Amino acid sequence: MPEDRSVELTEGPMLKPLLSLTLPIVASQLLQVTYNLVDTFFVGRLGADPVAALGFALPFSFLMISLGSGLTVAGTVLVAQHKGAGNEDRVASVAGQTITFVSLTSVALAALGYALAPTLLPVVGTEPGTVVHALAVEYTRTFFVGVVFMFGFFIFQAVLRGWGDTTTPLYLMGVSVALNIVLDPFLILGFDGNPLFAWAGLEGLEAALFDATGFTGFGVQGAAVATVFSRGVAAMIGLWMLFTGRVGISLALSDLKPELSVVRKILDVGGPSGLEKSAESLAYTGMTALVGLVSADAVAAYGIGNRINTLVYLPAVGLAQGTETAVGQNLGAGKNDRARTAVLLSAGIIVSVLSVFSLLAFLFAEPLVRVFIRGEDAATVVAMGTDYFKIIGPTYVFMGLFHVLNAGFRGAGSTRTAFIFSTLSQWGLRIPPTLAFVALLGMGATGVWWGIAFSHVAAAVLVGTWFLVGNWDQRVVEDDEDAPETAAPETDDAAAADD
Repeated sequence: MPEDRSVELTEGPMLKPLLSLTLPIVASQLLQVTYNLVDTFFVGRLGADPVAALGFALPFSFLMISLGSGLTVAGTVLVAQHKGAGNEDRVASVAGQTITFVSLTSVALAALGYALAPTLLPVVGTEPGTVVHALAVEYTRTFFVGVVFMFGFFIFQAVLRGWGDTTTPLYLMGVSVALNIVLDPFLILGFDGNPLFAWAGLEGLEAALFDATGFTGFGVQGAAVATVFSRGVAAMIGLWMLFTGRVGISLALSDLKPELSVVRKILDVGGPSGLEKSAESLAYTGMTALVGLVSADAVAAYGIGNRINTLVYLPAVGLAQGTETAVGQNLGAGKNDRARTAVLLSAGIIVSVLSVFSLLAFLFAEPLVRVFIRGEDAATVVAMGTDYFKIIGPTYVFMGLFHVLNAGFRGAGSTRTAFIFSTLSQWGLRIPPTLAFVALLGMGATGVWWGIAFSHVAAAVLVGTWFLVGNWDQRVVEDDEDAPETAAPETDDAAAADD
């Protein structure tokens, strides 16, 4: 039987449905993190070279995740606005077109990544001819084969999020992660030193299976195979749910037939978001290089800070994605004031939550760092890490505000505006000041921390100003989709012209 778990965002109180949307997204993000953690844990049993190979492959993994989540934003925005506008008969068409466009894009990226992996990996530090390079190529190529499945699940998440259902994708993510956890030790280690048998006291069974099969696992490639398979299962179940109407949306094969006007709109909305996510990924690499100019200890402190920041970002990312849906549905319903109210409510929530994080980071800066590093020779890293949290911690509130307000623009379909602000925050307000603090003023690691803190505050001020004075709250769909596209209200092109 169909089960529509979507929440009502265009009528009644908004706090409860907004939180109902957000909390499953945060949980899904936590589960997403476990993919890499589980892979790293079991690959770590193989030795230093396999772990290094996994590390070299991660930038490409993050880049594909960024591109996939960015491109599928169009599905969230268009589905949300169509639902709000009452064009529920058009939701299936938009979802189908999103599947077609993003799937074809993923096939192209998979083929390109597979072919270029041996050439791209030396760019991030592998040395051709070494064991690490060979293992990294093996893992990366297998990962790229699975990009199609990864993007498929991202599509399902995006479409359901626009519909107002984030609970079903959470359940599927849980299934996928559980499957990955089960497969990882067997595909990586086989029946030779598998810790699961030792933990269960079944070493005898392991020995018998090894004698019968001689299977020692696929090593690093096994981690990629497990991840690809588990993502593939989730993607197939998600598509089955969409085509059988079990989630409130019912697709037909005819919905997959490309419609130029819809594909153009998907590219118009999703393209800038894909570029935005990719630019953020590259900016992280650039910042790491800048920290490397200071010292290895600074890189270590920066890495510790980012581990904590990953947890801090989760509520901001979750609330931002929930805000996209709330804004999209209310603008689709013609309720512009309610859309702005949704953004302000999200801003209030994130300020409340991250104020606590900011206070804790400032008060317990040194203990936070010592969780990750100990020993007398770690004094410099501890001191740098402590400064990191004392300088950056108080600006977490501004970081959260930036993400939530920028999400409001994306929910309206103003993805170009969101792209401009996101790129400016990283490449204009963070990297140049940090470079100046480090290279010109000689501030060392402290200069990096102040550069990041400055970018948090300055970006929040800029995006807040545009939220108040800009004309970003214009939807990108019509009540009647048969109306000529030229009759559409002012959209992101107009907003971009005003930037």
